[in-house]
Amino acid sequence: MATNENLPPKVIKELARELKSLDESPPEDIRVIVNEDNFSNIYADIEGPHGTPYEGGVFRMKLILNQDFPQTPPKGYFVTRIFHPNIAKNGEICVNTLKKDWKPTLGLRHVLLVVRCLLIEPFPESALNEEAGKMLMEDYDGYAKHARLMTSIHAMKPKPKVKVAIAESTSVNAASVDPDTMGHTPLMHNTANKDHSLEGGLSVVGPDAIAACTSPSAKKPKEDLGAAKPVVDKKKMDVRKKSLKRL
Repeated sequence: MATNENLPPKVIKELARELKSLDESPPEDIRVIVNEDNFSNIYADIEGPHGTPYEGGVFRMKLILNQDFPQTPPKGYFVTRIFHPNIAKNGEICVNTLKKDWKPTLGLRHVLLVVRCLLIEPFPESALNEEAGKMLMEDYDGYAKHARLMTSIHAMKPKPKVKVAIAESTSVNAASVDPDTMGHTPLMHNTANKDHSLEGGLSVVGPDAIAACTSPSAKKPKEDLGAAKPVVDKKKMDVRKKSLKRL
């Protein structure tokens, strides 16, 4: 059990019970951050409601409980910067639940839900941020544009980085290699073993190369060269004979 000198033991016990309930069954789009060493400061992350200028953002708020809690309401602040009529530039939250409408029986869950509703339905009549309140009533499009800009700068969740595993990238590279040529020696490096490659080399060279090596037309040039050689020799002999006759 956590202890805190600023809060009575009875209040700490009640807070521990409520915080456990919030952790096990959190309100919609709200996540409470529990610090068991200090129940005086309660933090919560509120996701920007859909259809509002705060959509897509995550806003951290803080509730400060004093010694008289729950007889007196907690003080609420937004830690994340936000452009809203009922939230001052220093983050202070202005809502009746935390002021004149407070009741000791309301509890933290009710407070968190009210603050989230405030993001959906602001009350410009009781504005702490006069600029936001005036823009909301006179130029909603301008107000929404400025609120979205503030959300994109200060409250957007970081996008997870995509990491490619080494094994995965290796398998992709391996898949891009022709499996028929993997592990084989190129033909140009196989000249020392011509006879062996022709006998059992069907897996060493491709079908086109094999056909070129084994077709009759591939041997024809050698035969033509061999036949032409005796003809040349015969002409030389005839020339020599004629020369001898002249002598």
